[in-house]
Amino acid sequence: MTKTSRIISVSVPVTDLDEALPFYTETLGCTINYDAEPMPGSRIVEVVPPGSEVAIVLIPQGSKTPTAIRLGTSDAEEAHARIAASGVTVHNPEVLRWESVPPMFSFTDPDGNGLVYLEDE
Repeated sequence: MTKTSRIISVSVPVTDLDEALPFYTETLGCTINYDAEPMPGSRIVEVVPPGSEVAIVLIPQGSKTPTAIRLGTSDAEEAHARIAASGVTVHNPEVLRWESVPPMFSFTDPDGNGLVYLEDE
């Protein structure tokens, strides 16, 4: 059975990415690890606090990118099948495979909290 290997990141919705960045980089001292549009119209910025292995993913409010805790797993396909078979709400009928992004899918816990599994490389 594939298990959760780690917490990769936690997303935080912000009103304006460019206006939020000085707070996270200058005030909190985070470094920008990723700034791109993994899918058209959905820019995200990942910042990492000094010494942390867990990143903060800044997403625009109302984005298609889910507000979620991102978890690592060794096998996204197996995790997708297991989660779907358990009756949990899975938001992707299959594992998403986008260029420059690990295989992933999103789902919710029984209380409706957003979670995303990303395959660890």
